[in-house]
Amino acid sequence: MRMRRVQWAIDYLEQAKCRIIDPEKLKGKWKTTLNTDVLHVEIGCGMGNYSLQMSKMYPEQGFVAIEKNDTAAGKAAKKYDEDPDKGKLLFIHGDAMQIDEWFDEKEVDVIHLNFSDPWPKNRNAKRRLSSHSFLEQYKHILSENGTIQMKTDNSKLFSYSLLEFQNAGFKMKEIDVDYRSITHDEDAFTEYEQKFVEKGQPIYRAVWTDNES
Repeated sequence: MRMRRVQWAIDYLEQAKCRIIDPEKLKGKWKTTLNTDVLHVEIGCGMGNYSLQMSKMYPEQGFVAIEKNDTAAGKAAKKYDEDPDKGKLLFIHGDAMQIDEWFDEKEVDVIHLNFSDPWPKNRNAKRRLSSHSFLEQYKHILSENGTIQMKTDNSKLFSYSLLEFQNAGFKMKEIDVDYRSITHDEDAFTEYEQKFVEKGQPIYRAVWTDNES
């Protein structure tokens, strides 16, 4: 479902303090900038709840949230700016198709793909964040023992992603087809996830690494 355009949110992006205007200038410097040894990147953060809550749960770790939709990006940025208790959290308003221009080789420790747009039509498959072209970029920026963590409510996207990761040579570490059936205090909810769980819908989750050991 497309998000309704909200002008105040779009306008807010111009003044957002958490927003990195030229992320390519921080390539290779994210951990130093955030003063952390562990760097998380959430691609498609929506309105921002997941990275915000995770930054509070893990205050010593660094988080970079990415969102290309103007309205969602503006809402997320305002949420980040107004929360005095957030951890080490920065924001990029942009399209992750150029993510390897923003992060250096082996710079990212955890990539989060939360409830990504499924792009259900086959002709749009290359836009999926778990498609081959994206996975090759993730391989480049993921650290030696880094992981990609995916959550979705969409069974077709999940099935598609399992094959794409396998074909790209990733090793699966975890898989769960009803992730929230038990409590996971270590993992924050996204806005969408909370709604799906309240409706009783299963959450699909998998974790991969590019490390063959």
